[in-house]
Amino acid sequence: MKKVFFGMLVLSAVLIAACGGGSSEPVALDPVPAEYAGMTNPLGADAATAGAEVFNTNCASCHGPEGHGDGPAGAALDPAPKNLPELAAQVGDDYLYWRISTGKEGTSMVAWKGVLTDEQIWQAVAFIRTLK
Repeated sequence: MKKVFFGMLVLSAVLIAACGGGSSEPVALDPVPAEYAGMTNPLGADAATAGAEVFNTNCASCHGPEGHGDGPAGAALDPAPKNLPELAAQVGDDYLYWRISTGKEGTSMVAWKGVLTDEQIWQAVAFIRTLK
């Protein structure tokens, strides 16, 4: 009986450790370069409607339809795509615009500047702000 109880205790500890490893603290992010710092979206909230189309066409395959990093193409990426609602809660428009424009070295996030117009990038930023 003691062996069964001890085994259950160990198994419970392992399961709790496996499930509770997430930290609620924000991950350290690269600082926004001076040329992008302080930028705010010049478009109104209605830009999110057009941004949804930009996002679904260009971003959802990796980031998923709700931006949680769970798109079909994102499953094979290392590191995994960012959870955009979580990221958007931590950063300003300048960070989102910068990352979409220039991508991120060492990840699969490509630079969209030159593929998307500045307006389309801002539309995507507006849409990302609506994600939950």
